[in-house]
Formats: sequence, structure tokens, C-alpha cells
Amino acid sequence: MTLTSFGPANRIKRVAETHPLTWRLRDDGEAVWLDEYQAKNGYAAARKAFADMAQDDIVQTVKDSGLKGRGGAGFPTGVKWGLMPKDESINIRYLLCNADEMEPNTWKDRMLMEQLPHLLIEGMLISARALKTYRGYIFLRGEYTTAAKHLNRAVEEAKAAGLLGKNILGSGFDFELFVHTGAGRYICGEETALINSLEGRRANPRSKPPFPAAVGVWGKPTCVNNVETLCNVPAIIADGVDWYKSLAREGSEDMGTKLMGFSGKVKNPGLWELPFGVTGRELFEEYAGGMRDGYKLKCWQPGGAGTGFLLPEHLDAQMYAGGIAKVGTRMGTGLAMAVDDSVNMVSLLRNMEEFFSRESCGFCTPCRDGLPWSVKLLRAIENGEGQAGDIETLLGLVGFLGPGKTFCAHAPGAVEPLGSAIKYFRHEFEAGIAPTSAVVPPLAKPIVVGA
Repeated sequence: MTLTSFGPANRIKRVAETHPLTWRLRDDGEAVWLDEYQAKNGYAAARKAFADMAQDDIVQTVKDSGLKGRGGAGFPTGVKWGLMPKDESINIRYLLCNADEMEPNTWKDRMLMEQLPHLLIEGMLISARALKTYRGYIFLRGEYTTAAKHLNRAVEEAKAAGLLGKNILGSGFDFELFVHTGAGRYICGEETALINSLEGRRANPRSKPPFPAAVGVWGKPTCVNNVETLCNVPAIIADGVDWYKSLAREGSEDMGTKLMGFSGKVKNPGLWELPFGVTGRELFEEYAGGMRDGYKLKCWQPGGAGTGFLLPEHLDAQMYAGGIAKVGTRMGTGLAMAVDDSVNMVSLLRNMEEFFSRESCGFCTPCRDGLPWSVKLLRAIENGEGQAGDIETLLGLVGFLGPGKTFCAHAPGAVEPLGSAIKYFRHEFEAGIAPTSAVVPPLAKPIVVGA
């Protein structure tokens, strides 16, 4: 699979005015190092932020831009920044970049870190200036070895150029940046679990409040942002709020552009920078090229394994948080997966729930016990050994592990695809119920998904 921001037949020219994240990419896929990055206007936004903007003005600009988190939750970035304490006596603060990208079918942050490492560093530098943080960490998925190598080289280049370290750009502002590779846990994508892991603790989510802005790394104020989120900051500072908002399609409530992609048995799997508000059909047909010959689209997920399945008729939904919510699920990471007509949904869900069950931190009972229970039931149904009432029990688990029922969002994300799969393809689950099975009382009153 290629990591590219080109459209079909390379028909879209990437320029700064329309592709703020990807216009600097090299056609050969090699990393853009410091000299080339600066030749392409790199660090100009950082120089502007340091020379011409007060720290609070940077925060307000990001807030006015409408930038939202690109990791999946979609929380307004400027609002999150505004939660950091204003007390100047608190001189130890941290900025964390969540680069743990372990969502299945998602690889957008990997492309940015491998090919444009200085874009992330510039975004963190501006953010650190705005938030008055003196130290930053890029918490990186351990399997991303190439990204780690490229980020470490880029950090050293930036230090040598006076863009990191002491008295940056003669401003008197100090900022140190470190690349920290994790041990490979999905739960580290949750910001407080990430903080615990960074401190050397078990990667369990923390109770909130207090939120990291008040009590974060080593008890100090901390802001955690996703890779793609931070990479949007330089363009917003350089070109302004009105320009950034103008990038999105009409009807979209989310501003700017988004790295979107399609995997599965499509003709042109890949990754593209597109304006918020494009339709799923445009992404699927014009960019991914539709299904390969001999395959038919059965269903699709809009943004990672933790989002619900949608049918082909839902492709006309606009790709932004509210647009996808209208058809019953979440935008997630924006990297879609096509499921072809040869796939059995019970087998697919068994595979997914095994992953989510394995990656549970085990802290709360619904997640720790409920996900393995779903795997046991799905495995029986997959083998044709399901019992009457198993589907109702699975739907009961979807409800008991849903939003607000568990300590963090891991379990709700894990069962969302399960609920939608039963909703749209119940007959495939029913086919795995043994004809002579005894009636087993369901877990609870059946929950009608999507009612």
C-alpha cells in the first residue's frame, strides 16, 4: 500500500493553498529534511509566532480556526489549550504528542512522521510557545521504527539550527523535545494511559477529573495532542483563520483538511489529504477507484476498527464528524476500510473482538469480562455451535459496554462495530446457531441498535 496524497491518476496538484499538510511531500517518498523543509517555507510559521504573536494570541488563533483533534475524538484543540493554567508561577508544563497510532486500518500519522518529521516538530514548537511548556515528548508506537529514526534525526537537525533547546530564535524561550517509543499497547492511545506509560507505570487510564491540563505528567499541567492535529498548527499560524476555514466543503461543520484513506480490496488503496465534507462515495470511487474486479462492496467502516459498519448506500454521507453521525456512527480517524462480499461478518467480528479483548487494560469489569465473553460467543457462532439466545446476549453486551458504562472509551469503541454488524447482517449470525440448541436466557432485554 502506498502512502500518498495524490488523487486518481495523480490528477490533483498539491499546493500550499489547498494541501497544507502534504504539499511539501517528495514524489519519491523520501523524508524531507531540514534544508529542503526550510526551502519550502518550513519554520516560517514558527518564526512568525515567536516574533509577532503573543502566546495567548496563538491559542486564540487556533481556537478561532475551528481545528479539532485528529486522533478520533474530535475535541476542539483551542478549547483544550485554553484549559492549561494561566498561573505564570507554574513553570513546569509538558506537551505530549500522541503518536501511538494503533487503531487498525489507520496509518496517517506514520506517513507524516516518516516523510515530514519537521512539520510535526514545527507544530509542537509553536504549540509549546503558546502553552508555555518547556519540555515535549513524542510518544511513539514502538513498531514505527522508521518514524523513530527520522524523528530523532529531525530533532537533532532542529537543535543544531537553534530551533530547539535554549533561547530559541533569540526569544528567551526554552523547549526540549524527546522521542519516546512505547511498548505497543492500544490503550496508550487514551491520553491518561499514555501519561501513565510515559511515567513508567502500567498503561491504565486515569480517573478524570482531574484532567491532564491540571494534573498530568509527574503531576504537572500537560497537554496531549495527536500528530495530525499538531501538524495543522503551522499552516493556521502562517495563513490565518479565514483561509483555513475556507478549505472545508460547504455543509461541513469541521474546518480545514483531513488525511483520509481507504484500505481493503479496492483498486487504489492509499491516503489522501482532502477537505472535510467530501462524500464517502467520492473517496471510495474517485480516489480508491472502487472495488477490484470480481469483488463487490458489502459494507465499510469510515474511520478505523472502532467505528460502526455502514452499507454502500451510506457512501453519500459527507466525511466529517456530523455527517457520519447522521448515518449512525463516528468519523474516527477518517481512514476507511472496504469489506467485500466474500467476507463472513461473524469471522470478521470475531477477529476484531479478539484484538480489542487482548488490548483491554483489564481495569474495569465490563471491559475485562465483557469483551472475552463476546469473543467466546462469536467463536461458537462462527463454528456453527451457537445457542439460541446468543445473539441477544451479544446485543446485551453492546449495551452494557456502551458509552458511559466503562472507565474509558475502549469498550464502547470495541462493541460499536459488533452492534452495527448484527443490525445489518443478523442473518449471518443466525446461520451459526445450531438448529438443535437449547434456548438460553438472554443477558438482558435485547437492545435495538440504532433505534
